[in-house]
Amino acid sequence: MAAGKGTRMQSDLPKVMHNLAGRPLLAHVIETARKVNPSRIVIVVGHGRDLVMDRFRGEGVEFAVQEPQLGTGHAIARTEPVLGDFAGLIITLSGDVPLLGAETLKKMIQVHQDTKASLTVLTCEPDDPGAYGRIVRRDGRIVANVEARDATEAELSIREINAGVYVFDSGFLYPALKKVDNNNAQGEYYLTDLIRIAVESGLTVSSCKTEDPVQAQGVNTKEQLESLANAYMARVESR
Repeated sequence: MAAGKGTRMQSDLPKVMHNLAGRPLLAHVIETARKVNPSRIVIVVGHGRDLVMDRFRGEGVEFAVQEPQLGTGHAIARTEPVLGDFAGLIITLSGDVPLLGAETLKKMIQVHQDTKASLTVLTCEPDDPGAYGRIVRRDGRIVANVEARDATEAELSIREINAGVYVFDSGFLYPALKKVDNNNAQGEYYLTDLIRIAVESGLTVSSCKTEDPVQAQGVNTKEQLESLANAYMARVESR
């Protein structure tokens, strides 16, 4: 997903085009995606899409346009004209989460296949869960994801968060997206609602937790970009 404007970056440049270690954030995400040998890579573009498409055209990727931008669920729904006939696993990544590791993705895929899940979500427990959606469990099983803006005080006390990375069965994904509504504080169509839809349908929802919260950290401000750039350089220097 690379359609967002990134208002808090205080720049006209699309958020995913801001550089980390000399390359756009989106370039790091695409590099990680390639390491799991996908048959296709589709980039959802919106704000500043011409700039994004010009930069990555010719790199073996396809594009889906989200206009207007009405949330993450709406973004992935826009890929149906491109991937609607695809049968297999669909992995969704955020174009502003540059330090996700390929080994983490491979582990997610393995968990998804081993548990015969319809949906597998990456989770973690950062020091400050902040505005991230909370993972709600009952008897150890995931039963819901609650966005921070819609959460109760008790739900906000949950430390396990949704990292926004998913593995879906294609046969589940697109029919389920048609059941997502925008009845929430933001008036948006949340991809996270698919967790509730899968649970209510009696389908298996699995999770894979990373002990490295930096892998799940997104960029919303220039300060966060600088922080992740420092984390990136520290990793390079430790190799």
